[in-house]
Amino acid sequence: MTDHYDYVIVGGGSAGAVLANRLSADPGTSVLVLEAGRSDYAIDPFIHMPAALPIPIGNRLYDWKYETDPEPHMNGRKVYHARGKVLGGSSSINGMIFQRGNPMDYERWAAEPGLQDWDYLHCLPYFKRMETLLLEDGTIGADRWRGGSGPLRLERGKADNPLFGAFFEAVQQAGYPLTDDVNGYRQEGFARFDRNIHRGRRWSSARAYLHPVKHRKNLTIETLAFATRVNFQGQRAVGVEYTRAGRVHRSVGAGEVVLCGGAINTPQLLQLSGVGDKKLLESLRVPVVTHLPGVGENLQDHLEVYIQYASKQPVSIAPGLRYRERPKIGYQWLFHRSGLGATNHFEGGGFARSNDDVQWPNLMFHFLPIAIRYDGSAPKGLESGAHGYQVHIGPMYADTRGWVRIKSDNPRVHPSMQFNYLSTPTDRREWVEAVRVARDILNQPAFAPFNAGELSPGGSVATDEEILDWVREDAETALHPSCTAKMGDISADDLAVTDPSSMAVHGTEGLRVVDASVFPFVTNGNIYAPTMMTAEKAADLIAGNTPLPPADVPFYRHGDGSPLYPPGDPRNQETP
Repeated sequence: MTDHYDYVIVGGGSAGAVLANRLSADPGTSVLVLEAGRSDYAIDPFIHMPAALPIPIGNRLYDWKYETDPEPHMNGRKVYHARGKVLGGSSSINGMIFQRGNPMDYERWAAEPGLQDWDYLHCLPYFKRMETLLLEDGTIGADRWRGGSGPLRLERGKADNPLFGAFFEAVQQAGYPLTDDVNGYRQEGFARFDRNIHRGRRWSSARAYLHPVKHRKNLTIETLAFATRVNFQGQRAVGVEYTRAGRVHRSVGAGEVVLCGGAINTPQLLQLSGVGDKKLLESLRVPVVTHLPGVGENLQDHLEVYIQYASKQPVSIAPGLRYRERPKIGYQWLFHRSGLGATNHFEGGGFARSNDDVQWPNLMFHFLPIAIRYDGSAPKGLESGAHGYQVHIGPMYADTRGWVRIKSDNPRVHPSMQFNYLSTPTDRREWVEAVRVARDILNQPAFAPFNAGELSPGGSVATDEEILDWVREDAETALHPSCTAKMGDISADDLAVTDPSSMAVHGTEGLRVVDASVFPFVTNGNIYAPTMMTAEKAADLIAGNTPLPPADVPFYRHGDGSPLYPPGDPRNQETP
């Protein structure tokens, strides 16, 4: 006899964990979570030690290990894409940088047909509901813009290395402001970053939302459960087929199926199940349930590069990360939750506009007091363990669009995936601007005591075309794939997949999508926070709860006379 649940949630990641928690809060509702990866065991330091974040990436035990098709505008390179294959999803392997995005991102969403209730003031209450912001002095940082009683614990980076001090001084010398909180009244500017780290441990969506409620009798969590197909009766989703540990085939019935696999897995499963473009499905002999051409289209991401410099002074964290120091790091973290292992090191950065035409920041900076790549390699010209520093930089609103399309009816075959990075004149222009802005900041007088010269890309990369050639060869994804099952009004947008008022998949019944794939446009910054906000809001829509009322707060809009600080702040009188 097939088991039956009111809700079957496919994916126990950033969105799935939120939905599992909220939907199972009703004891009369049965919820099953199917996670293809394993559990995020509490004893696993590669997940829970913040500084260990490079280790799970590229490891088949934690990572789906996706790769793009040859990117035509990046010299045919295939770009590696890590996605979390473990309870907590990508929130268990990501960089732990918590960025909501700019308020104007959600104003842009709300300007799309049918999305009027996804503006910033409607989304802000859900951001606040999910978070507890802990300040450095141990107090809770709740205010009109920030939450203080949610399950997701956030701590602000200390950013006390002298190189951070130079960076924050340099951005001001270059003409960019500081801000009190990039997730508060004004995102634009530079500040210490919020991280989903609590007491020296990664605070993933699973830790925040799943583990506290996993003993609920009406909540079942299955790991190593790889969904292979959504079952339909006509156009109604009635269950899910999956394999357990790669061997046992199972089927489960569902009142509703909610896909939370992310911007790659979700469109893949929709297409495998017969929901997608008719021509694609028929070419692979997949029976068509609903012709929905937007499934897998509109793919967006952030691309980034490292601008790296050598340091004259021995102030970076490089020596502390040498192999012989790692037992000490492990000891400090394991027994005291302190030291270099207890931070993600992305403790500060900011947002800036690269030209006067954009109305809100289109560049994001992460500053690191070390020159190192994700794979642990040092830049050319710098010995391993030598001192340096870097910024990660890239445009946030590339107008490039790509796709995710199955190339087989076998669920274990990764789909075709192409982002079309650098394919538009605007994207190429903003990339040149991004590198020039970063260099301008890193060559300000504040860095004079430290600046021993640019290592990457180096002085030989100077012209616009040289910069673009370097980006084509060196850029990596910032790991923010999104927008492949976009919310929208299907009568006004042929590529709309998801109904923004219910998260239901157009043309079907009993099937919903809740993850980063429903974004109409990628947000400014890391997408973990917007994904969880979307899930919080979606939980009310799915459960039929009265949505939280919109906030009544001001927020900064460049160029419309908004004060630099919240209205009434005395610092506004001091600002020229």
